[in-house]
Amino acid sequence: MEQKNYTYENDDIKVTYDVKRCIHAKECVKGLSSVFNPKKRPWIQPEEASANKIRNTVERCPTGALHYEMKDHSAEEQKPPFNSITISPDGPVYFRGDLEVRDENENVLLNDTRWALCRCGQSGNKPACDNSHTKANFEAPAAFDKSSLSDDNPDTTDSKLVLKALKNGPLLVQGHFQMYSESTQPVSCSKNIALCRCGASENKPFCDGTHKEIGFRS
Repeated sequence: MEQKNYTYENDDIKVTYDVKRCIHAKECVKGLSSVFNPKKRPWIQPEEASANKIRNTVERCPTGALHYEMKDHSAEEQKPPFNSITISPDGPVYFRGDLEVRDENENVLLNDTRWALCRCGQSGNKPACDNSHTKANFEAPAAFDKSSLSDDNPDTTDSKLVLKALKNGPLLVQGHFQMYSESTQPVSCSKNIALCRCGASENKPFCDGTHKEIGFRS
């Protein structure tokens, strides 16, 4: 999983932008267009707004492509009170919380509070989403089978969510979380689950073993 970071700063705040994780969700543009404007060069101009406004907008970025550092150390991004997984229609799986992304050998690829998982199988930066689902015309509902989860209402505070990308296979999710979609009521769960990364599962967003049949490589 590659990174390509750029920084933009003023006297009060430094904004870091990882172009490899940006999928043009445009939460920053919609939230503060005076600072985040793709029509300008540079496209991030932190001198155009207060540090607090920039900080609040950066935290809306769903992929973690944007981060900030307050130069007086007056504030820093806090981990959400619980881990969440959100299924987006025809797009990635979004994670928020105390996240740790690992490879199958337990090497830590990323520690963050926001991240987006490719579920179309086409990303050039697996396991992260890179917006390839749009070119691939990927179709998948923003829904999940609640029976695949345990609705046990676990204590979700202060709990790391470990996301392990298996070679040529699914993403294993270990920890407490709440899963959301636009068409299904959220479910609290502490059951380990496997999320499809090949894009061909018949039980999306969960893995059903289809990656073996189609020769998925990652």
